[in-house]
Parts: sequence; C-alpha cells; structure tokens
Amino acid sequence: MRIPTPAGGRPASSREPAFRPEPRMKEWWIQVGLLSVPLLAVYLHIPPPKLSPALHSWRASGRYFTYKTQNIFYRDSSGALGSSDIVVLLHGFPTSSYDWYKVRGPRKHKVWTEYEHNKTGCVLINSLCLSNGGIFPETHYPRFIQKILKDGGLLSPIITRLMNYCLFSRGLGAVFGPYTQPSAAEYWDMWTAIRTNDGNLVVDSILQYINQRKKHRDRWIGALTSTSVPLHLIYGPLDPVNPYPEFLQLYRKVLPMSTVSVLDDHISHYPQLEDPMGFLNAYLNFINSF
Repeated sequence: MRIPTPAGGRPASSREPAFRPEPRMKEWWIQVGLLSVPLLAVYLHIPPPKLSPALHSWRASGRYFTYKTQNIFYRDSSGALGSSDIVVLLHGFPTSSYDWYKVRGPRKHKVWTEYEHNKTGCVLINSLCLSNGGIFPETHYPRFIQKILKDGGLLSPIITRLMNYCLFSRGLGAVFGPYTQPSAAEYWDMWTAIRTNDGNLVVDSILQYINQRKKHRDRWIGALTSTSVPLHLIYGPLDPVNPYPEFLQLYRKVLPMSTVSVLDDHISHYPQLEDPMGFLNAYLNFINSF
C-alpha cells in the first residue's frame, strides 16, 4: 500500500505526531519559584513598625487587666474632682482605644476604684450612647475585605499576612468622609496599633462578630428594646457601612424611645475622629438632659 506523501516530501506516519511541542514545565516552575520569593517575604512579614511618640505615650499611660488569659488594654483617667460618674468608651473594629484621643471632657472616674467601693460584683449602667456601629445586620454593609476575611476559610490566614499599610489605609479611608480623612500620621498610628503583637493576624477571627450578630440578632437587639435607661445615638450620616437613611429609619422604628443626634452631612463612620467637638457636644447634651 502506498503511503501518501505530504508537502515537504516526508511520508506521514501514524506512529509519530505531526508536531512536538517543546516542554516548558521547567521554565514555568522557575518563574513560580522566582515569584514565590517576594511573596514568601511578604507572608513572613517585616518586623512591626515602631510606635510613634504619640502612640507610645498613649500606651504608656494605660494599664492591662486579664480576661480569660487575654491581656486587655485600657486607659483610666479622672474627671471633675469629687465626681463619681463613670464613662466607659468602647472602640470598634479594626482600630483601638486611640480612636478616642481627640475627645476631651466626658466626666470620668477610675472604673476599678468605684468597683472596689461597691463590692457588688456587677456594674449598673445609667445611660447608653451608641454611634456608627453595625447595630442591625439587615442594614449593615461590611467592606469587601471584611466579607472575604470572615468567610475566607483557609485563605484568611494568607490574606491577613498579605495585608499591608497601603491596602489598610485605602480601605479605611473609604469609611471616612471626603473632608475628614485621617492624616498620614493618624493612618500610620492606626496601622501600627493593629500590627502590635501581631494583631493583624487575628482580624479574621475577630470579624466573626458579623456572623455572631446575625445569629444572636434577636437577643442583642432585644437588650436595647427592653432597656429602661436613657438611650441615645450619635450618627454620621455619610457612613457607607450603616447608610443613611436606611439605617436611621430602622433605628427609629425599632428603638423609638431613643433620642438621636445626626451630625453634619459630611461625617461618616468615625464621628469621634472626624468631628470630635460635634460628637462631644452631642454626648454632653444627652447626659445633661436627665
């Protein structure tokens, strides 16, 4: 039988392929290896940044207490002489108590000294003031990176390692108003605080509060609806996480007994940093009303 001869004069054979691609596996693995070197360096992370003088002073003036083997930082300062009033300021995610450094004036006293005098083993709350936290799951819109980290599974530890100052500051800046952006020094202090004691490596675990808020929604919101103490909200209406008017309408519907202070239109998710005087005046007006 005659075998047809293709163009070029060489007989075709069923035993040989028409072409042989050159193997590139070796070159591909070399490229991956070269790329993995800087990624590994990022994954292992550079040493945490040093505290700025302002942040160092803030930490040096605070103390720690232990709760379930965890050391919890707090600052305790005295207010008017002879006053027994206590104001507890709680910060949100992902920043620290340094969020309150611009707010001056709430009546304060040593929390633990007062606790020692009472000897009751419980704390009596006389009033409650809320701010731009995600109170209601149905009107809370976490940032994209928060959604990934809270449900990222095995990818979350890698993502937390890859997080850097540029990504952090860009993401945080999105929840500040356009005219109230943090300074470069403030951004750096926030990032430094997160990096302290490798705090950036556990943000995925902390973000489980979003899932817990959904799970325990009725019980947690129920605590607010059933409280008998004066309740107030200080709200920055430009907040993309708890947007206006959706959030405020639901708040007033669910908690009609609460009073509300709405700050200027350009104030966003961090009112105590974006408008500290407006925040303070709103709070003082609240506690002086009863």
